[in-house]
Amino acid sequence: MPRKRREDTRSVYDKALGLLARREHSERELKAKLALRGHAAGEAGEAIDRLKDQRYQDDGRFAGSLARRRAAQGYGPRRIEAELKSHGLGDPAIRAAIASVDVDWQELAAAQLHRRHRDAAVDDPAERARQAGFLLRRGFDAATVRAVTRAETGGPDLGLDG
Repeated sequence: MPRKRREDTRSVYDKALGLLARREHSERELKAKLALRGHAAGEAGEAIDRLKDQRYQDDGRFAGSLARRRAAQGYGPRRIEAELKSHGLGDPAIRAAIASVDVDWQELAAAQLHRRHRDAAVDDPAERARQAGFLLRRGFDAATVRAVTRAETGGPDLGLDG
């Protein structure tokens, strides 16, 4: 008869705590992972409530951690906001997380643009449009993109409105 893996005998609480020991997780993410491991929603909810009471799981702390990590990877606030929403966080928590990131978004956008388009011709309108598209996909807002592409190129407005 095959032996049960040690993990199979652990409680829902222990499994959730193990997940949190590796990195921060949102409540929604923890519930989904526990469901994939075959735990009932009620059982998982009780375990998560206990973890919240003990301050092991906190959506605000998760949001701040994810926002700092994504900003360090060169993503802008709009992209970070969308990812936080996908984790089931509310607007107040998202705004607080993005505000807590100690970064100059315009400087970050300029650094990403320089990293990606170092040797690009700056006087070509098509190239400026490609650069703007790159920054928009990275999650920077139109005003930041406009300011950075103008600063990089010294060129006219790209028609990016707010």
